Amino acid sequence: MADAKVIPFDDDRSRARRRPVRAEGEAAAVRALPGPQQAPEESGEPGAPEAASEASEAASGNPGASGGSGWERRLASGLAFLRRRVTGEYEVDEFGYDEELTDQVLMSLLRPLYEKYFRVEVKGVENIPAKGGALIVANHSGTLPLDGLMMQVAVHDHHPAGRHLRLLAADLVFVLPVVNELARKAGHTLACAEDAERLLRAGEIVGVMPEGFKGIGKPFGERYKLQRFGRGGFVSTALRAGVPIVPCSIVGAEEIYPMLGNARTLARVLGFPYFPLTPTFPWLGPLGALPLPTKWTIQFGEPIETDSYAPEAAEDPMLMFNLTDQVREQIQHTLYKLLVQRRSVFF
Repeated sequence: MADAKVIPFDDDRSRARRRPVRAEGEAAAVRALPGPQQAPEESGEPGAPEAASEASEAASGNPGASGGSGWERRLASGLAFLRRRVTGEYEVDEFGYDEELTDQVLMSLLRPLYEKYFRVEVKGVENIPAKGGALIVANHSGTLPLDGLMMQVAVHDHHPAGRHLRLLAADLVFVLPVVNELARKAGHTLACAEDAERLLRAGEIVGVMPEGFKGIGKPFGERYKLQRFGRGGFVSTALRAGVPIVPCSIVGAEEIYPMLGNARTLARVLGFPYFPLTPTFPWLGPLGALPLPTKWTIQFGEPIETDSYAPEAAEDPMLMFNLTDQVREQIQHTLYKLLVQRRSVFF
């Protein structure tokens, strides 16, 4: 089986720790994340538009052809995709992100849940920059972290520039079999300052949910009440990278699994941060894991700029506290506003 290409972020720095360099069953190539000035359309290199066109034709499996029926083009594209998977002619970056697999497979699997089941309404997506890095900070809820995945689809499908969201995830995600591989392929990485800053400096959109397990594991009676946002580490990271912070408020996720209790002893035995007890789980077995079909709204707020601060501002604890509080208050205010506006949990 052929090797897929791996392109490092830097030629002069090794990133051996935690970075998968192989796809399942095959050697996958690692590609560097482009910096903000390295996008093909901005590079100024001769032939960049032609290269993009060739890549688009290759992805369609029908180079140079604009005719043919829709099913023929889809079949050709699917066969070309499978060929690249088998031969290893695809790329992943050093974090394991597989853009082609995410676009063609993972987003296609999540889209019916997003469009038909939760019927997500997106507002303010234009507040996400068209280019360069940005840090999206959102509330976290829902017992299972489906809100992060729905936010990823929202950015992917609705942003005018077709941007991709790179989510920061908890350690637990990367120790679970299968989930670990899928998370890496979808562009998620460990929630640590080093990885976040590296992605932001490379011009990526990064998503973080500072409430963590406190947010998704809170009782139903505390729904839409933001938990503590930590010590402002995400603000410090945004300041060091010089990127804007985009607050994001998600309404609808709190009701998909109404958490009425927490079996703490069982959670400790299983190594989970909590073990939820809902009206249907675990009483109905696997059927109880089916989320309720609530109606969601995701709103991206106006960005909070950070590029005007000096580099040493990232070490100022008072500034960290003030900016963290500003982001938290903006998200909480928008949550209350959206709750007042919605007609029903399900419609």
